[in-house]
Amino acid sequence: MSVLTRDEAQTRAKLLDVHHYAIALDLTTGDETFTSRTVVRFTARTQADTFVELKPAELREATLDGHPLDPETLKENRLPLKGLTAGEHELRIDAVMRYSRTGEGMHRFTDPTDGETYVYTQLFMDDVQRVFAAFDQPDLKAVFDLSVKAPAGWSVLANGITTELGDGNWQAATTPLISTYLVAVAAGPWHSVRTEHRGLPFGIHCRRSLAPYLDPDADEIFEITRQCYDRYHEKFEEPYPFDSYDQAFVPEFNAGAMENPGLVTFRDEFVYRSAVTDTERQTRAMVIAHEMAHMWFGDLVTLRWWDDIWLNESFAEYMGYQTLTEATRFTDTWVDFGVMRKGWGYDADQRPSTHPVAPEAVDDTASALLNFDGISYAKGASALRQLVTWLGEKDFLAGINTHFARHRFANATLADFIDSLASATERDVHAWADAWLRTTGVDTLRPVVTRGEEGTYTLQVEHKGSRPHRIAVGLYDLDVADEGRHLVLRERLDLDVPQSTPQPIGKRPTLLLLNDGDLTYTKVRFDPESFKAVTETLSGLPSPLTRAVVWNALRDAVRDGELPPTAYLDAARAHLPHETDLALVQGVLAFASAYVTDRYVTPEQRPAALATLSSLCRDLIRRTEDGDNPGLRLIAVRHCVNAAAHPDTIAAWLADGTVPGGPELDPELRWRVLARLAVLGATDEAAIAAELERDPSATGQEGAARCRAALPTEEAKAQAWEAMFTRDDLSNYLFTATAQGFWQPEQTDLVRQYLPRYYEDAVALAARRGPAIAEAAGRWAFPDHAIDEDNQALGQACLRDADPIPALRRKLVDQLDDLGRALRVRQS
Repeated sequence: MSVLTRDEAQTRAKLLDVHHYAIALDLTTGDETFTSRTVVRFTARTQADTFVELKPAELREATLDGHPLDPETLKENRLPLKGLTAGEHELRIDAVMRYSRTGEGMHRFTDPTDGETYVYTQLFMDDVQRVFAAFDQPDLKAVFDLSVKAPAGWSVLANGITTELGDGNWQAATTPLISTYLVAVAAGPWHSVRTEHRGLPFGIHCRRSLAPYLDPDADEIFEITRQCYDRYHEKFEEPYPFDSYDQAFVPEFNAGAMENPGLVTFRDEFVYRSAVTDTERQTRAMVIAHEMAHMWFGDLVTLRWWDDIWLNESFAEYMGYQTLTEATRFTDTWVDFGVMRKGWGYDADQRPSTHPVAPEAVDDTASALLNFDGISYAKGASALRQLVTWLGEKDFLAGINTHFARHRFANATLADFIDSLASATERDVHAWADAWLRTTGVDTLRPVVTRGEEGTYTLQVEHKGSRPHRIAVGLYDLDVADEGRHLVLRERLDLDVPQSTPQPIGKRPTLLLLNDGDLTYTKVRFDPESFKAVTETLSGLPSPLTRAVVWNALRDAVRDGELPPTAYLDAARAHLPHETDLALVQGVLAFASAYVTDRYVTPEQRPAALATLSSLCRDLIRRTEDGDNPGLRLIAVRHCVNAAAHPDTIAAWLADGTVPGGPELDPELRWRVLARLAVLGATDEAAIAAELERDPSATGQEGAARCRAALPTEEAKAQAWEAMFTRDDLSNYLFTATAQGFWQPEQTDLVRQYLPRYYEDAVALAARRGPAIAEAAGRWAFPDHAIDEDNQALGQACLRDADPIPALRRKLVDQLDDLGRALRVRQS
């Protein structure tokens, strides 16, 4: 498949004005393919040759201005349009297209619970051509008219309001000017809940089998949607630009959500079948807020080329967290961002694959796809938060509204965005952009506290890096009335780094914390006295956001080999039993389990590390026996299962269907326990089959695949390997579930033979099945349990000799860098 280059896109944009697409899809032609008929009206500015993208199972007919085009000229995914003359043209394409099982193009899913089938589009980047013929680049916006023929009993959702015409025929309202990748269709026997807000139709939709779980949450989802909608209309002068707002929760979705105008699609794990914490509800709310922000930044004003993807994602990420904090009951969302999301950016920015938030050259769509990472989301959002701190929110929003007014229903670049911001302030926004958006890596700030005359002290911040920072410095003293168990904020100083002169801080504080409030993007370190205070009184800090900054600093110190991983576990053991913020508990336990116990401690240290984690979780379970904090109890139970070194306790929970004192084991907990029992060799195929009969849902199918792959037998491993790398019939979700079960630290000897096979088989699989499966193979099927030089050598040889496709190469580069970091941590 040919990928579109920046040069090709620029050439075609100079040649063409694309006006209108009329797309007719017939979804009644079978389980494997559907019919796609497209009429494109466009203008050529001069005489030239160009091409249209299309990736059909069969190209049945193509005409240009009534003259037939030879289907045999379609090479890979390009149909040449030769000898265009200046003026108006009409292109007609009649093709048969394949349904996808990988979440790309038109994905088709049959629900194992009730046998109902659903299809939906994910056309992002360059997957439009899997559904209809298009000039597939973001700066060739057009108006779209879409009609769909669907099986009886189905309903059809699209970017605009849809009307059923009879006999399974549906017509969507004409869109305003949008980019090709934002066209959306979702069809099936949806369960729908509808309302109206400010005269605009709102709808939420899911599979019928999920209706009992969506309906109890419908009021919450609509409330969040209304609150965000109203808050954005207070911030933005441009009103919501589309005719309706539907949110569809769809199966086997590769991303968290997709901002299709008027029809946002979400992964349907956000329809909760099992108990969740309030932090997880907050995450769903944040995704709702994030995607709605895209209606303005991404859909109304769209990037010109994929080097500016951060303009979409960083803005939506920042606005999602900030608007949720301002407009909803979730007022501490920046804590979750700090302890969970921000680490994603820090990690990505320290790998060889790092790139600027706004890279200057993204040569083609394959390269662009790799930049949907922690840098474009978390680092970019952090940069914008720092920009608002430096610029002031009033000027920031004034610049944003200027940007919308200048480029509505059009395309814009980084330069356009910065010019809009500069129009609202006297500050040098261009210099700020160069320092923050065109550079890579993470700065580090370290305090140097110096004693002066008469017992007063000054602060000098040692700055490793190149970016300017506006930070807050928290000065904390022991609360003497509380016998020293808590810290109180004496003063919070505003400070610009680099400093021009040392900052007076008065008497020596017990704890001096740089970047208090987490307003910039940097690693921070402690002076010796402050580090001692952290180890003794971390849980006594008054603000959860302050505690998030401290936990992030400890996390970074472990990753950089400056703090032993066991010391992180000791801090968690000491302070998490007193923690009140669920996002912090979840974030710390996630790092402690996924990185400290599974990667950073040596095999000899691992049993003791798991015992520490188990002891901590049991403390949390005992703390919540009175039932007043079910979210904390749920987190503790989950991690207690994950850390179990012996099967007896969790096997008893499964047999009884409950944890003593609660909670009862819902489907998520039952599959979690069974997966851990499989790892420990304490269950078998018969038990897995019985559980699947109990829960035959799609998530049940995934749970069974995960458990079967985790069984510690040669037969189970061979069957899982064949399913992943030979048969090619696993959907994206079933592939991921199987991969998650396969490699286990407890089964190192059993799976050793598969280490060299992984690299060869993953390269071949990625080439056959494409970027989505390649990303899953690199992320979930990678043998990250094997922290040794042999694994590293095998991976480096693969990168050097095997030529993996870009999506897999990027994941392997990242995984091998993480492996090398783990080796260094173990050796430090």
